[in-house]
Amino acid sequence: MFKTLKLKNIFFIMLGSAIFSFGIVHFNMQNNLAEGGFTGITLLLYARFNWDPSITNLILNVPLFFIGWKLLGRNVLIYTIIGTISVSVFLWFFQLPQIELQIPLREDLTLASLFAGTFIGIGLGIIFRFGGTTGGVDIIARLVNKYFHWSIGKTMFLFDACVITLSLLTYLSYREAMYTLVAVFVGTRLIDFMQEGAYAARGAIIISDKNPDIADKIMKEMDRGVTVLKGHGSFTKQDKEVLYCVVAKTEIVRLKSIITSVDPHAFVSVTVVHDVLGEGFTLDEYKRPIEH
Repeated sequence: MFKTLKLKNIFFIMLGSAIFSFGIVHFNMQNNLAEGGFTGITLLLYARFNWDPSITNLILNVPLFFIGWKLLGRNVLIYTIIGTISVSVFLWFFQLPQIELQIPLREDLTLASLFAGTFIGIGLGIIFRFGGTTGGVDIIARLVNKYFHWSIGKTMFLFDACVITLSLLTYLSYREAMYTLVAVFVGTRLIDFMQEGAYAARGAIIISDKNPDIADKIMKEMDRGVTVLKGHGSFTKQDKEVLYCVVAKTEIVRLKSIITSVDPHAFVSVTVVHDVLGEGFTLDEYKRPIEH
C-alpha cells in the first residue's frame, strides 16, 4: 500500500510543517496576528478561549479526512494526514517553555508580519511542492468545486476573508488586522514562488521573414532548440511560420542580439517561463537528469 510513497516527500512535508509551525508560534501567536484558513480559526480559538492550537488543529481536520478521502486520492490523503499531524506536533513542540523563543517584535509589527508571512509561505510552499497539504480549507475547496463548480482559489479566498473578518470582530485591533493582511500577502507570494520554482527561464516568440536563418544561428551559436509553429496573420490573411525558443534568463540578451543581427525588423515577444523541464534545463543531451 505504501510502496508508491516517497520518503523524500515525507521528509520535506515534515520540514515544511516545522517551518510553518515555527512561524505561527513565534510570530503570529506572540504578536497577536491572525491567519486565514483553519489555522486562522485555531488562532481565534486560542485568543478567545486559550485553546491549544495543536489540539484544535487536529479536532478541526480529522472529520474532513473522512469527508474528502475520495477526492484527494490515497497518496495525497496520506501526505495530507502526515502534514496535518506534523503541524500539530510542531505547534505543541514550539510552545514548550524550554523550546519557545521570545522574539521582541510586538512594537514592530511590520517586521513581525514580514517574518510571519515568510515562515508560513516557505513552510506551506514546501508542503505543497512535495505533494502534501495541511487539510482544512483545501479539502473544503475541492468539495465545493465538485458540487458547486466554484474555483478552488475563489473558495479559499472567501474562506480566508471570512476568518480574518471574524478575527477582526472578535479580538484583533484594526492595526493588527492590517498587519495580518500584510503577512497573508507575503505568505501567498512565497507559496507561489515555491510552487513555480526559483528558476525562471525566458520564452521568445519570433516572427520574421528570415526564420530559417534565425533558427539556424540560435541552434549553432547557443545550442538551444527552436520550434517552428504554424501561424496565420489576421491582417495579412497569410500563413506564416513562428519560432518559439526557451533560454535561460541570462541568455536572453544574447538571443535578442542574434535575432537582430539576422533581421533587425523581426517581431519578438519575450515572456517569463516558470519551472522548465526537459533537455537543456533538467535533462542533458543524453536525457539524463542534470544535477544542480
